[in-house]
Formats: sequence, C-alpha cells, structure tokens
Amino acid sequence: MNIFVGNLSFNTTNEGLQSAFSKFGSVDSAQVIMDRQTGRSRGFGFVEMPDDSEAQAAISAMNGADLDGRPLTVNEARPRAPRNDRRW
Repeated sequence: MNIFVGNLSFNTTNEGLQSAFSKFGSVDSAQVIMDRQTGRSRGFGFVEMPDDSEAQAAISAMNGADLDGRPLTVNEARPRAPRNDRRW
C-alpha cells in the first residue's frame, strides 16, 4: 500500500521516514519529495508498505504523531491524476 505523509519537517530524511514507519512492519520504500529547483523538501512524502494490515496500523498510529517536531498527516495515497499542462 502506498501511504501519503504530509506536514513533514524540512529536516526529515528518507531514512528518518523509513525508520518511523518500520516500527509497524516492512517498508519497501520511503521518499521525501524534494523541490527540483531548490533541492529542499516540499514537506511531504510517500511510504510503500507491502502488507496492507501493517500499513493500516501505521496510518492509524502515525496520523497526528510527532516526527521531527511536526504533527504528521498520514493517509492512503490517492492515485496520481493525469496532467494536461503540455507546454508548446
């Protein structure tokens, strides 16, 4: 299951995100999304967990929990919407 994690501290790393969620089970990947121009965190990320029951437990426990001084917003990630912003 793909999990959206919002309200991340700009100091949170991929490793820190993975460590926080690995307490609830196996984590395939954890990625803090970075701004391409500045190289700074955009304040959100995604965690991929293979076991849905472990993922649900992580969502329940981590939503509102403090990580690096900020309360997290955690829920199941929605599929990415198609983008129609082609530039000619």
